[in-house]
Amino acid sequence: MKTPVLLLRSLILALSFVAGAAFAEIDNPINVNTADAATLAEVLNGVGAKRAEAIVKWRQDHGPFTSIDQLTEVRGVGGEILAKNRDRIAVD
Repeated sequence: MKTPVLLLRSLILALSFVAGAAFAEIDNPINVNTADAATLAEVLNGVGAKRAEAIVKWRQDHGPFTSIDQLTEVRGVGGEILAKNRDRIAVD
């Protein structure tokens, strides 16, 4: 059986890995013109299933996004969400 100190060290180490992953920058931004709703919801901060589906619907109705800023035309995606995700988004 592990001692309480060893358990605490293991917990701190595990939490540091999780926190590091949560705040790490994305090496490969997600292309909002090709990603499906599930991927958008998983990768983008503050974007759940409904917003992700709205992004896909906008793209289907209006064609591909030509700029990252154009995402603000999607209902529910404002400047705050865009600012949180600017480094995670590509429109290639």
